[in-house]
Amino acid sequence: MKTLRRNIIKITGISIAGLSVLVLSWVVIPSLVVTQIKAKDSFADKLISESAPNEIRAKRSHFIPIRNSNYIPADLYLRTGQDGMPVTILYTLFNDQLANDLKENPMRATREGVHDYDYLLASVTPKDYARRLKQDRVYLERLKAIDRELLLTEDQLNYDMFEFYLRHRIALAKFRPWRVPLLSDDGFHISMTHWARTSAPQTVKDYENYIERLNAIPTFFEQNMANMRLGMKESFTMPHEIFEGIEIVNKGQLWKSPEETPFFRPFTEFSANIDSLNRQRLTLIGRTAIEERVIPAYAAFEIFFAGTYKTAARKTIGATALPNGEAYYDALVKFFTTINVTADELHKIGLMEVARIRDKMDTIIKEVGFEGSFAEFIAFLRSDPQFYAKTPKELLAEASYIAKQADGKLPAYFGKLPRQPYSVQPVPAELAPNYTGGRYSPAPLDGPKGGEYWVNTYALDKRPLYVLTALSLHEAVPGHHLQVALVKELPEVPAFRRDMRSHAFDEGWALYSEKLGVEMGLYKTPYDRFGQLTYEMWRACRLVVDTGLHAKGWTRSQAREYLASNSAMSLREVMTEVDRYVAWPGQALAFKTGEMKIFELRARATERLGDKFDIREFHDTLHKNGSVPLEILEQEVEKYITDALDN
Repeated sequence: MKTLRRNIIKITGISIAGLSVLVLSWVVIPSLVVTQIKAKDSFADKLISESAPNEIRAKRSHFIPIRNSNYIPADLYLRTGQDGMPVTILYTLFNDQLANDLKENPMRATREGVHDYDYLLASVTPKDYARRLKQDRVYLERLKAIDRELLLTEDQLNYDMFEFYLRHRIALAKFRPWRVPLLSDDGFHISMTHWARTSAPQTVKDYENYIERLNAIPTFFEQNMANMRLGMKESFTMPHEIFEGIEIVNKGQLWKSPEETPFFRPFTEFSANIDSLNRQRLTLIGRTAIEERVIPAYAAFEIFFAGTYKTAARKTIGATALPNGEAYYDALVKFFTTINVTADELHKIGLMEVARIRDKMDTIIKEVGFEGSFAEFIAFLRSDPQFYAKTPKELLAEASYIAKQADGKLPAYFGKLPRQPYSVQPVPAELAPNYTGGRYSPAPLDGPKGGEYWVNTYALDKRPLYVLTALSLHEAVPGHHLQVALVKELPEVPAFRRDMRSHAFDEGWALYSEKLGVEMGLYKTPYDRFGQLTYEMWRACRLVVDTGLHAKGWTRSQAREYLASNSAMSLREVMTEVDRYVAWPGQALAFKTGEMKIFELRARATERLGDKFDIREFHDTLHKNGSVPLEILEQEVEKYITDALDN
């Protein structure tokens, strides 16, 4: 019997207990019931259950195009010394999770180029979330049943990243954050307008699916509002104090006619292969769907938010004031930073960084010959007309020029560049009043346009030009666009790797990119360099402010005062940013945490490699595996250093 047990472990890489988990997941667990918001049945609903045996599950492969599916590596039998069994089981798990996730998340399926669910929106009832959590736990059990040591290095990396992906989804899901399905500048309602702006139906069927999805919006909104009502009953709500800015955006989505909405745009841009009769028909039913379904759904949400929800919203600010709030915030800290760190430790790091950056800012104030205090210099920057564009076109033109200058510098700093282009666009008008100064909006690789670097042209006297270079490098290149586009172009990796986001890496890289602009020679004046330091100071302040708000009892006014007095950000941006931190606990911690780790790794590589250090190879190493937790990033840089020394 012991011999049999050893042989099973040797051949499969799975313990007997682990094998039992696999058998149970295929035989005992009932067929997965998946519900979605839809107006009709689809053949895709017949997708074979995750609980079916391997040979049956394999028959469903035609549902997912090869381009988007996970893959079983061609060198499968060379990857382990055990007839490939552990890696086969690993990739079967990846494929199972992908098939389920695409079905559970129709919008993701559309982005991935899987069009079986284009007419659907996800169902978001409490039962749906409970089912997804249960399924994630099964996936994690199946993963842990695989002996990681029997995998080669590249598959150990996939194993580790999948574990991180599942572990944090499970850790956060138990707090049921879906009871607050919106932020200060985003949410389920805004996600629909983003979808409409990036949709590009090409065929009659595409348009029919688009209209079906429009018709599903009221149910999607009703489910989200029901979740918010549950949050009201359980004292898990958005803080009342930040409602003003959100209400402005909500009122901006009270459209009077279909043509005013972003949802109508596809009906003004038909492809040439759609004949006139179909154009008329589709426009008519599309306009009807928007007028009778979409516009009333947004109106109902605005009434609910400004009335019932606002009345019941909590009067506290911090996440730790929520039920089980301390554990919730601790889980958020670990998720967004990807490391085992406490709020108190991050608060202290933030204070030290604020002091360090302040010294550098004082040096530039002396350099420009300004006579006055730090506060007076900040007041000068915030009020002098020379630092502000006079028209939206002027601001967009300046941002475009900076971005193009950065484009030209990239080959000296990167060996691999993405193929997808990007453009500079204004923040959509209805979002702009409560939006940040800029944002990156990604696009699918097979879409009709590239990524977009959004610049906020609302309240021009609050959009200083001295921070525009730093903003452009962060949001466009070498920041978010370069990094996100490279992730999409990762060759032959499991699909979850292209969808996974490590906030600490993504935002840390974008902040690193701002300072990289100093080496690239893109900050032309002392005021531009002060703008770069202002943005770095802003992220250092985030460590202090986020932990202050959510773990140390800070007030909103206290957070605003701290950020305003330590940076040259406009006071309008200070207000919108603090509200963002209130609504999104922990996310603000990712930026400085990731940036500091990247600079630490660069310093290590530079010191150990000496003349062998190549900045392009270093940057390519950072990006070769996509968006990764910081611990894995450090391991990959160590391998790069070792290989470079050996060569």
